[in-house]
Amino acid sequence: MEHKIFTVTSLVCGFVFFLLPLHSANGDVSYSFPEEMKRGSVIGNIAKDLGLEASGLSARKARIDTEGNQKRYYDVNLSTGDLIVAERIDREGLCGKKALCVLKQELVLENPLELKSISLHVQDINDNGPQFNEEMIDMEIWESAAKGTRFLLEEAHDADIGQNSVQKYTLERNENFVLIVDSNTVELVLEKELDREQKQDLKLLLIAMDGGTPHRSGTVVIHVTILDANDNAPVFSQAVYKASLPENSPLRTVVVKVSATDADDGMNREVTYDFGHVSEDVKKIFSIDRKTGDIRVIGTIDFEEVSSFELRIKAKDGLGLASYSKVIIDITDVNDNAPVIYLKSLTNPIPENASPGTEVGIINVQDRDSGNNRQVRCSIQQNVPFKLVPSIKNYYSLVTTGELDRELVSDYNITITATDEGSPPLSSSKSVPLSVADINDNPPVFEEQSYSTHVTENNKPGSSLCSVTARDPDWRQNGTVIYSLFPGEVNGVPVSSFLSVNGDTGVIHGVRSFDYEQFRSFKFQVVARDNGSPPLSSNVTVSMFITDVNDNSPQILYPAPEGKSFMTELVPKAAHGGSLVSKVIAVDADSGQNAWLSYHIVKSTDPGLFTIGLHSGEIRTQRDISESDSMKQNLIVSVKDHGQPSLSATCSMYLVISDNLAEVPELKDISYDENNSKLTSYLIIALVSVSTFFLTFIFVILVVRFCRRRKPRLLFDGAVAIPSAYLPPNYAEVDDAGTLRSTYNYDTYLTTGSRTSDFKFVRSSNDNTLLVDQTLRTTPTVFAEAFDDSQGSPETGELLTSRPFDYEQASHYKVEVTAQDDGTPPLSSTCTVRVFIGDHNDNIPVVLYPVQSSGFIAEDLVPLEAPKGYLVTKVVAVDADSGHNVWLS
Repeated sequence: MEHKIFTVTSLVCGFVFFLLPLHSANGDVSYSFPEEMKRGSVIGNIAKDLGLEASGLSARKARIDTEGNQKRYYDVNLSTGDLIVAERIDREGLCGKKALCVLKQELVLENPLELKSISLHVQDINDNGPQFNEEMIDMEIWESAAKGTRFLLEEAHDADIGQNSVQKYTLERNENFVLIVDSNTVELVLEKELDREQKQDLKLLLIAMDGGTPHRSGTVVIHVTILDANDNAPVFSQAVYKASLPENSPLRTVVVKVSATDADDGMNREVTYDFGHVSEDVKKIFSIDRKTGDIRVIGTIDFEEVSSFELRIKAKDGLGLASYSKVIIDITDVNDNAPVIYLKSLTNPIPENASPGTEVGIINVQDRDSGNNRQVRCSIQQNVPFKLVPSIKNYYSLVTTGELDRELVSDYNITITATDEGSPPLSSSKSVPLSVADINDNPPVFEEQSYSTHVTENNKPGSSLCSVTARDPDWRQNGTVIYSLFPGEVNGVPVSSFLSVNGDTGVIHGVRSFDYEQFRSFKFQVVARDNGSPPLSSNVTVSMFITDVNDNSPQILYPAPEGKSFMTELVPKAAHGGSLVSKVIAVDADSGQNAWLSYHIVKSTDPGLFTIGLHSGEIRTQRDISESDSMKQNLIVSVKDHGQPSLSATCSMYLVISDNLAEVPELKDISYDENNSKLTSYLIIALVSVSTFFLTFIFVILVVRFCRRRKPRLLFDGAVAIPSAYLPPNYAEVDDAGTLRSTYNYDTYLTTGSRTSDFKFVRSSNDNTLLVDQTLRTTPTVFAEAFDDSQGSPETGELLTSRPFDYEQASHYKVEVTAQDDGTPPLSSTCTVRVFIGDHNDNIPVVLYPVQSSGFIAEDLVPLEAPKGYLVTKVVAVDADSGHNVWLS
C-alpha cells in the first residue's frame, strides 16, 4: 500500500536544480544553486552580473566578507570574475528543515569603498534517505481492540526538504492492518480483529520513500504484541508547549514541564516521557525526565548558534499506547559577545605628505548579539591625527585628520575601541600599527647662519681651512647631505680655483696658496643638498679672512730705487739744525705690524750732519751747515718693517749743499756705489783723459768757427734729464764775451705750464758780423717737441716754448744752439742751454694703503690687550710732485 504526501512546499521545491542569478532592485545579486557542489565549481560570473570590469577586481581588492568564525563557502576569482565554491555546502547542516536556505554575504570593493550584497539560495538535492528513529517499533495491542482502531506511528525523518523529503509510506501486506497517512501523521489501522489465541505477535515491515531522483527509502519493523484490553492512550495537556530560555542558562535549568494523562487504570495509566525524533545535537543540549516530563538544560545554550528549538515529545503508557506533543523553545539573546574588530584593509606605511582626509584603512566591526546588543560604537581615544568615519553598515574608514610629520612622530600605534549598546556594555580593542613614510620635505639646515674663518696666507695647497655642518631631519637618502661650492667668483676668478669642499664631511680645503696682498677677505657660499627626489638644498655664506704674513719687503717710492734715475736734493748752505731736507717715502704691501716701517741711516758721507725720523722718514739737519762740510752728501737709508723676521730695503739719497745751481757739479760724477773708493785712481785717470780730449775738441771747434763768417743759426738737441728740486732765477744772461771766442752755456728755469719766452740768447759782440740767419734745429728726441724753431726769433735769439711743460714727465731739458753767419766760408759759434722745469703743486696725494677700491673695506687686527699709544696701522700716501709739494700731512 502506497501513500503519497502532496504539499505546497513539495510543489515549490519540485523544480529541476540549475544555477539561476536573480537580480534585486538595488543592484545586488543573488544566485540559486544546488548543494554539495565540488570545490572550485563556478556559481556565476559576479563581475558580469554586477556590471563590473573583471580586470579591475584585483586593483579594487575585491573579496567576500565573512563575519566572525563563519566559513567562507565561496570566493571570487579576481582574474575572471567568477564566483566559485570554496567549501562543501550542506544545506541540511546549514538550514535544517527550513523551506528556504539563503546564505547572505557581502562583496567588498575598495577605491572607492563599495559593498555588494550576495544572496545564495542553496537548493536541496536528494542526498539523504528517510530514516526512522528506531530500528524496531514495539507495540502492544489488546486483542479486544475494535476494527478501525488507529495506532499512531512515529513517522520517518528525511533531512531533505520538499520533493526530496518523505513522500510515501508502504506497509507490508498482512491480514490485520492497513496504513493511513494523513498530513504529517502515520497511523496503523486495525482492519481485522486480532485473535491472541491464533497469533500472539505480528511483525510488519514499514517502508518510507522520498520523491527524489533516484528514490531513497528507509524501513522499520513494527513488532505487534497482542494483549488484552488497553484501549486508552496518554493525552498531553497541551498540543504545543512554548518556552523562552535565556542563552547561557546554567545546567540543570528546567525549561518546561510536559504532562500527559491516561484514562486507563493500573499499569495502563502509567505514563513515561521520551523525545520523539530529534537530532543528536538537541539531545546533547536538552534532557527529559521520563517520569516527570521536566525538560532540562544539559548543554551550552548559545543564541548565536541556534535561536530556537522545536522538540517532539512522546508520552507512552504501560502497555505501549503513545501520543505526541511539540515543544518550541525560543532562546533569548544576552549581551555575552563583545564586538570583534576586523582590519579589512590598511595602507602601511603612509606618506607624510598625505593630505587630511586620506583613507589609510578600512575597519569592520561585528557583534554576534542581536537587537541593541548588536549596536556598536567605534572610536579612537588617543590624541592622534586619525579618526574613524562611518561608511557602509558596520564599516569604518580610518582617515587622517591633520598633517603628518615623520620627523616629529614616525610611528603610531592606534588603539580602536568598539563598544556595544548592551547592558552592561561590552567592548573590545584592537591596535593598528602605522608607520609614516618619509618624504623629502626638509632641506638641510646649517648649524650656523653664517661662518667665518681666518686663514694665514701662503697656506699649503690642499690643507684644511674650515668646515661647515648641515643637518637634515629626513630619513635615509632624504637625510643624506652632500656639500658643494656655489658657483661664484673671487676677483673675477671662479671660487673653485681657490677652494674645494669635501662632499661628505663639509671640510673646506684650499686649492692653492692665498696671498694677503692680492685680497684680504672674500665671501663664498657652500651648498648643502640632500639625496631626495627632488633634492632640496640650502646655502650658507662663509667669510674667509686672510691673515697677513711678513712676506713682502718694504718698497721705497721716493727717492726712486737705484738704477732707475738719479735723485738729488739741494740743501741751502744757510740751513740750520733741524731743517727739513727731504723725506723718504716707503710702503709695505703687508698689513699690521708687518707694515709698520722704521727708517735708519746706515751710511752717510758725514754721519753727524743728517738724521732721519724713525717713523716719518723725514731727513733733517742735526746741526748748522758749515763751510767745511762737503758739498756732495751721500746717504744710504734702510727701511725695515716690524714683521718676524724683519724685512728691509735700502735707497741712496744724494744731497748737494749749495745756494746756486751754477755751483752744483755734474751730478753724474757722484758715486753711487759703496765700493767707489777702490776705483778712485782709475776714475781720476779717466777724468783727466776725458778732460784733455774735451778741451782739444773745443779748441778745434773754436778755430773752425773763427774761420767762418756767416749769419748765425740756432740749433739744439735734447739731453738726458737730471732731476732737481730747487728754483733759480727765471733766466740767465751771460755778458758779452766776444764772437767765436768760446762756447757759451745758458741755464734757464721755467715753471710748469710756461707758454711764452722765458729766456734769450746773447748777441755776438762783433758788430761787423751780419746775422743773416738764426735757426733753431731740433733733433728727434722726446724733448724736442717742447721747443719750436718756427716760433723763435733768429734776429733776437729768443727761444719760445711750443707746449706746456709737465715736471712729472721731464724735470729739465738740455739744448745746444749754434749761431752761424752767411760768410764764405761760414763761421759759427755754439752754446749749451739747460732748461730746468720748476715743480708746480698740480697733483693731489694718492693713498696707497689702505687700498681704495669699490666694495673693499680694509681690515686690520687690533689685539684686545693693546695698551694706550699702541701702533694700530699706518696710512701710506704719495704725491707725484716734488720738494715741499710732496711733503704730506
